[in-house]
Amino acid sequence: MSTRKQELRNRRRNKIRKRILSNSAKPRLVVFRSNSNIYAQIIDDKAGKTLASASDLKVKDGKKSERAFEVGKEVAKKAKEMKVSEVAFDRNGYKYHGRVKALADGAREEGLKF
Repeated sequence: MSTRKQELRNRRRNKIRKRILSNSAKPRLVVFRSNSNIYAQIIDDKAGKTLASASDLKVKDGKKSERAFEVGKEVAKKAKEMKVSEVAFDRNGYKYHGRVKALADGAREEGLKF
């Protein structure tokens, strides 16, 4: 990734995170997307701890967006076990489209609110 693109992504990421942290007392659902995999974590910023996490490393069937949907469902199930029903969605500077949207849809289908 070129440095200019990375600077723009970091600026967008920081702007999103600042808005989420200042407006919410809820835990954050953070998405990280690499070229081949997608990861999701639910983070409690007040305690500084990760409550739940999931990735598509174990899921090898289907397209990338289908695997992202399954990751969303898995992280929502783990959140329910931790008695978390509402989160703030932190897309981490990525556009809400494609795999990021699929992950969010999977989490919503499993009952997570954001």
